[in-house]
Amino acid sequence: MSIDEQFLDRLEKQLGTHGTWPSVYMFKFIIPDNNRDYALLQRLFGDESRLITRHSKGGKYISVTVKEMMISPAEVIERYRKAAAIEGIMAL
Repeated sequence: MSIDEQFLDRLEKQLGTHGTWPSVYMFKFIIPDNNRDYALLQRLFGDESRLITRHSKGGKYISVTVKEMMISPAEVIERYRKAAAIEGIMAL
């Protein structure tokens, strides 16, 4: 996933002006359907997070929704940056 720093800056500002923190944040990702990528993504989130997966019809991808308590907008942005290291990941 290539990271558009301008997008992340705008997102952080929006998250800071809308809502209160800490807050539950919902991440959405699409990753290749393999155990390695799923394990890497899963490792980015704590044990208290809730991961929901859905396999694509063709079996090539997994949609992953993650809900986790985030302390601040900066923590959300940092999580996106860490996820970008996973090859083939797309953030929605």
